[in-house]
Amino acid sequence: MEKLIKQNGFNYAFNPKACESCKGNCCIGESGYIWVSTQNIMDIANHLKIDIDKFITEYLTKIGYRYSLKEKIFEGGFRCVFFDIEKRQCSIYDLRPLQCRTFPFWDHFKNNISEVEAECPGICKL
Repeated sequence: MEKLIKQNGFNYAFNPKACESCKGNCCIGESGYIWVSTQNIMDIANHLKIDIDKFITEYLTKIGYRYSLKEKIFEGGFRCVFFDIEKRQCSIYDLRPLQCRTFPFWDHFKNNISEVEAECPGICKL
């Protein structure tokens, strides 16, 4: 049996094994913000071997006082700029922002389980 990830306050669990057969549903779809921290910016820029200013210009959008990863149009929707279309996976997986790391355990889904079930094949109701 696969090891399920559970989190307090959520009446579902997540099977990370489902990511292997998923086509990156959490990285594609409707447009939205993918918030990055100052540390994310430094780490990803370093990983890409570019300076921070170039990283900000090429990969980020400033929203108020925060930064979000840019999106690209993809199959009638949007995809994260770091979603590898051919491999159907995140190209910076080990450096992905906290928002990505905590999916599918977002407060919004506590009362909207049907949304996360439709998006993520790894959701298991408890």
